[in-house]
Amino acid sequence: MKLSEIKDLLPLLDTVSFELPDKTMVPEHFHVTEVGVIAKDFIDCGGTVRSEKVANFQLWDANDTDHRLKPAKLLNIINLSERVLGMEDLEIEVEYQGTTIGKYDLGHNGVHFTLLVKKTACLASDKCDMDNNKQKVKLSDLNAGKEKTSCSPGGGCC
Repeated sequence: MKLSEIKDLLPLLDTVSFELPDKTMVPEHFHVTEVGVIAKDFIDCGGTVRSEKVANFQLWDANDTDHRLKPAKLLNIINLSERVLGMEDLEIEVEYQGTTIGKYDLGHNGVHFTLLVKKTACLASDKCDMDNNKQKVKLSDLNAGKEKTSCSPGGGCC
């Protein structure tokens, strides 16, 4: 989801809620502690220099269980971040504390914002011998159908 998409959705909502990939909900007293831009410059495994930028939202649930973030307040935070940081219409990445800080893509299912699992991938599969069409063979099948031979000391096979 891009910033423009969340900005279009927020005025239509009564509440802001986030659903984790396992269908549990982020506690409703969460805070958005950061809205910012994360830029990453890197070289992939094929030697190509790459750059990425995402809008980052960090969610945090504290012990102030009476706290509720309203859609208009989140929209104000986003608008301020765009103005002050010069944020572009970037894809949103959400950080949320599980057993470690998890990073998620953002979606919306018509009711809740959904934290979507992110996956890694080889960005240079064409340069890394990543042949997905390789035939998979069991090592135990390599001698199937062939005459079984054994190698014994002095047998000349070694």
